[in-house]
Amino acid sequence: MSDAPQGYLTTHVLDTARGRPASDLRIELYRLEGGTRLRLADVKTNADGRCDAPLLEGADFSAGVYELLFHAGDYLRASQTSSGHFLDRIPLQFTVDSPNEHYHVPLLLSPYSYSTYRGS
Repeated sequence: MSDAPQGYLTTHVLDTARGRPASDLRIELYRLEGGTRLRLADVKTNADGRCDAPLLEGADFSAGVYELLFHAGDYLRASQTSSGHFLDRIPLQFTVDSPNEHYHVPLLLSPYSYSTYRGS
């Protein structure tokens, strides 16, 4: 029996203003340790607003503090009809206490606000 964690990290982005998934939105994943910020992934969402694979899983997914950096401004400028925007990069820092569980961290995005939660 393996002692390696069986959990994994996923995300998706929904464009609530347009009522559809946010495709082609860049997301960076970092692990934060003290003053160190280590980039673990740099991906873009697919047509469903999701990543094609978990951002982290198995032995690579361990307890600690992580940050998802959503490049919302680039997406909003490319997808909106107006040239104005309010949001740019959205950093979400969260703690993984149980790396044997599924952590799903979605982003609900509009041009002037966002929300997030731990999903399933």
